Amino acid sequence: METKSLYDRLGGKDAITAVVDEFVANVAADTRINAMFANADIKNLKSKLVDQICEATGGPCKYTGKNMKDAHTGMNIKEADFNALVEDLVKALDKFKVPEKEKGELLGALGGMKADIVTAK
Repeated sequence: METKSLYDRLGGKDAITAVVDEFVANVAADTRINAMFANADIKNLKSKLVDQICEATGGPCKYTGKNMKDAHTGMNIKEADFNALVEDLVKALDKFKVPEKEKGELLGALGGMKADIVTAK
């Protein structure tokens, strides 16, 4: 029996896009971190996030944005900021009733980026 990729178990690109839309809305409403995104091109941000999650979960997409270190250099992101972002993502995953196993795998895949994103103490 062939094991389905995390991408397939999450529901493919449409499902990932729906989660990203909700995630970005959560971030926009989160007063702890929304100022960091005040000047962001939201349409581009969503597109890059979808591609990044799609690729990281074994989907057919290719992420073509900057690496995480370059993308976040000079942003002075603290661990509390990163944790707030993760909370906003978990809220989106919960809204769409993503099972715990898949949620854990996705957070694990994205958690590896923390060292390149958190640059401030």
